[in-house]
Amino acid sequence: MGAAFATVYDVSDAPAPPSATPPLSTVVRVRSLLPSLPPAERRVAQRVIDDPEGVANSTITELAHACGTSETTVIRFCRAIGFTGYPELRLTLATEAGRAQIASGGRIVGSDISPDDTLEQIVEKVTFADARAVEETAAQLDVKNLEQVVDAVAKARRVDIYGVGASAFVAMDFQQKLHRIGRVSYAWSDAHIMLTSAAVLGSGDVAMGISHTGATVDTIDALTVAKRRGVTTVALTNFPRSAISEVADLVLTTAARETTFRSGATASRLAQLTVIDCVFVGVAQRTFGSTRSALEATYEAVRGRTMRTDRRRR
Repeated sequence: MGAAFATVYDVSDAPAPPSATPPLSTVVRVRSLLPSLPPAERRVAQRVIDDPEGVANSTITELAHACGTSETTVIRFCRAIGFTGYPELRLTLATEAGRAQIASGGRIVGSDISPDDTLEQIVEKVTFADARAVEETAAQLDVKNLEQVVDAVAKARRVDIYGVGASAFVAMDFQQKLHRIGRVSYAWSDAHIMLTSAAVLGSGDVAMGISHTGATVDTIDALTVAKRRGVTTVALTNFPRSAISEVADLVLTTAARETTFRSGATASRLAQLTVIDCVFVGVAQRTFGSTRSALEATYEAVRGRTMRTDRRRR
């Protein structure tokens, strides 16, 4: 508990971040837009995600053939993700592949987990994926949206957080953080309770829905009810064009990849927790006086629950 206090208390003394923000990976951008693309373009997108270096070394004809589509579709895909055409996409992918190889020391750790991998390789790939999820989430996070979310939460009478499955743990983490600094907040994961919670919210409240896919029906329905009540709705998702974004006033995004054996599930939670921490620290900074008092009070309340060293030695 003391560590959380130090994190907020020392926020003003933290070293300034570097001025240059790392460029957002093309693969990350493509992955985030994947569900919103038409089927033919989605096949091209999946190829880029699975083998960016191979795409960089392919002609447009070769790529179209490999994806079972036309060169026109490849060009449409390039424009859909912000490129003028295929040559620009190839050049960008080649440049990013070179940077990634240098960063990893020449090791191929970004690939999916294979049934034949050794335990050492699994550890290397999982930790690489987790670290990349946090780094890429930070690189693509919209700071203006983040600031608006921080403002809304800091001013809110009450904050209700919705999430099911793995996202429910992230929702509970955010609720615990807010509760500890004296903010009224609730985390719900049951579909019926989420809906009844949303039905009694009102203007001045905030409802946040957490869903990696952005397609979780229970979470979307709860946010929809909250939005009808005039609540400020926030979505935290990996896919900015997903269904949950349509019922959210503000959208915060992560950048994590699901992989074989769901090793990406850990990466997605870490990415979500990174964004949650940014919101929490932002709120704590805006309400520094009351936050400091609440942290001191809560730390004092639980201090006696920690076993003393001399007692353990007996």
